[in-house]
Amino acid sequence: MFDRGWADAYQRAGGSYYPKLQVSVPFTPATGPRLLIREGGDADQVAMALSGGLVALCGLSKASSAHVTFARESEWRFLAAQGFLQRTDQQFHWHNAGYHSFDDFLATLASRHRKAIKRERRDATLNGISIHCLTGRDITEDAWDAFFEFYIETGSRKWGRPYLTRAFYSLIGESMADDVLLVMAKRNGRWIAGAINFIGGDTLFGRHWGAIEHHPFLHFEVCYYQAIEFAIARCLATVEAGAQGEHKIARGYLPQTTYSAHYIADPALRRAIADYLKRERMYVDEMGRELTEAGPFRKSDAADPA
Repeated sequence: MFDRGWADAYQRAGGSYYPKLQVSVPFTPATGPRLLIREGGDADQVAMALSGGLVALCGLSKASSAHVTFARESEWRFLAAQGFLQRTDQQFHWHNAGYHSFDDFLATLASRHRKAIKRERRDATLNGISIHCLTGRDITEDAWDAFFEFYIETGSRKWGRPYLTRAFYSLIGESMADDVLLVMAKRNGRWIAGAINFIGGDTLFGRHWGAIEHHPFLHFEVCYYQAIEFAIARCLATVEAGAQGEHKIARGYLPQTTYSAHYIADPALRRAIADYLKRERMYVDEMGRELTEAGPFRKSDAADPA
């Protein structure tokens, strides 16, 4: 959820946007429960207490705002009834329609898209490139060393300051290697590119990608096509490829709405943001329809947009 524009505008108006409160899973742009309520109680009453407590905490901590990001749609609607502003955005997800193989998936695409993907997959492994899907004990410290180099290269170029450390990767290798899929590309005996994914109960969550050599279509193969193959083999329902990148549409990843709710303490700032979000939601809805319509599937096979 990008709100730097809100912060800049508020600062220009003489306000202080920071500190702010954030309700989320750190570094994880994946939808899930944000109001954690034990089953068996009065869920509505507890949810009202939690949302009210969040507003009160804003006042006590002198925070400008509270942001509940990647919430479930039901929480988004509930928080709107408590005075939170509603925001929508889009990610791109691939949905498994019970495919038995990658060819089954390709068969649902229009001819030109099917041919394009076959060509991309073929060209991605030219120049002596091999693709390796590593999970569990197959993920060695050597592989983590290489992937961390990829992460730093991409992070420094795109984000300015990568926030994960090399030790982080060893820790997840020790504690949850069976829940990690590391897709790595090798050329001339060394790792040259890779993407990390996390394996959920029914979803494969694609996260970081990086490379020290750049070859045509290698990014698509490592990040998107191998993830689809893995999901089909594991009977996973969804691959979440994250936000941004409309190029994902042609590769079978369709728009999926994400939801966030925002409490803004300053009434003037709240009015300005509410007006902006009303127009933004309309744009997100229309863009989702247009992108889904432009998807690669034969019209009779197009997935139902969320």
